[in-house]
Amino acid sequence: MKTTQPIRNPQDVNRFLNYFKKQGHYRNYVLAILGIHTALRISDILNLSWSDVYDFKKKKIRQSITIVEKKSKKSKSIALNKAIESALKLYLPEAAPNKPLIINQQTDKAISRIQAYRIIREAAEAINLDGNISCHSLRKTFGYHAWQNGVSPAVIMNIYNHSSMAITQRYLGVAQDDLNAVYIGMNFQNFRHKV
Repeated sequence: MKTTQPIRNPQDVNRFLNYFKKQGHYRNYVLAILGIHTALRISDILNLSWSDVYDFKKKKIRQSITIVEKKSKKSKSIALNKAIESALKLYLPEAAPNKPLIINQQTDKAISRIQAYRIIREAAEAINLDGNISCHSLRKTFGYHAWQNGVSPAVIMNIYNHSSMAITQRYLGVAQDDLNAVYIGMNFQNFRHKV
């Protein structure tokens, strides 16, 4: 079985996100933006309602959300950044109190995990992304790029609720990336030995 991969190349992340935006599929765009910018599991994203992200009394997008993660049962507060805010504004005409955020228009319920997987796979295939890209790739992409941009490994570990740094490294595939960089950089013909 192939391991789900993060989207490692920043240009590929943008191509992936823009795939939905260019087609005007704002629900799917919000799904992808939330996955890549919050590191939430797909089950937690699909549990969000419009009331979680939008204050209907003040008529504005919330600055943060607080959820109880389905898998870990832990409470988590997540700040909503400008990318999320912009995506939600595009999708705002669909807003209604207590309506699922990522809605299946035919059932008025949240889309299924299988439907979310199909949406992510279709986009990955349409833009020719390499690797095993799935819903979990969104979560991994967040951590991979946080790691690459110098975010403290302890912070990333905490975001994921991992019990050790080794688990986080394995989860993101960064340990193998680091090893590959050494192998690729090894070239004895270019070494200069000190005398």
